[in-house]
Amino acid sequence: MDRIGQVAVVVPVHNEEQHLARALAGIRAAANALQACQPGVGVTVVVVLDTCTDNSGDIAARAAAADTRITLLQVAFRSVGKSRRAGIETLLAACPLSSGAASRRLWLANTDADSCVPANWLQGQVGLADAGADAVLGSVEPDPAGMDPEILRRWHARHPFEEDHAHVYGANFGVRASAYELSGGFPRQRSHEDRALVETLRRRGFTVRATDSIRVLTSGRIHARAPHGFGAYLLALGLEPAVAVEG
Repeated sequence: MDRIGQVAVVVPVHNEEQHLARALAGIRAAANALQACQPGVGVTVVVVLDTCTDNSGDIAARAAAADTRITLLQVAFRSVGKSRRAGIETLLAACPLSSGAASRRLWLANTDADSCVPANWLQGQVGLADAGADAVLGSVEPDPAGMDPEILRRWHARHPFEEDHAHVYGANFGVRASAYELSGGFPRQRSHEDRALVETLRRRGFTVRATDSIRVLTSGRIHARAPHGFGAYLLALGLEPAVAVEG
């Protein structure tokens, strides 16, 4: 199995001034941790600013000025799926490992601007890739700060933290560049682009590993940015009728 030699991180952003600084700090810490234990592995980060009208651009620019691994991409899609795809296309165009057999050594790590990755995030993904995974499905945990406790309880009841879980989260997803390209990449759709890609990867026989060993903290907001995204799902949980518990 070809060992990973380069990691490229993609972060789609649409008006995330409240969360973006923390998200980028988490990614930088994860990149530092990976390169501390594997100095030969390069890391690049592309922040895809999609039609931002708040201070997200300024926050991202300050992070890029402080860390040369970070670059910015301006788009006008209003679509997380298209933004992820554009970010990866930009990274592939700039990376010498993006073509031919070398693309097996390039890892594409994805997260969201309202999420905070753990320090071992990239180490965990790269470790699983080096052990044979073509894609890694990490777990997420909603940030309880400011979140309705009943919605949080319902979410935990449906999403136990365990290995080999059945869930796909764009906020915690990695894929080998060769597998990504052979599967057609993220489809150009407004939501569930991550699920669609994972279904294609599995259909084509790639090794997909689901794990709770690199759990990402993500916003528990119910004001959805994507029509059928994580926030919309949490909102739907809150609207479910309460179930009476028999004593």
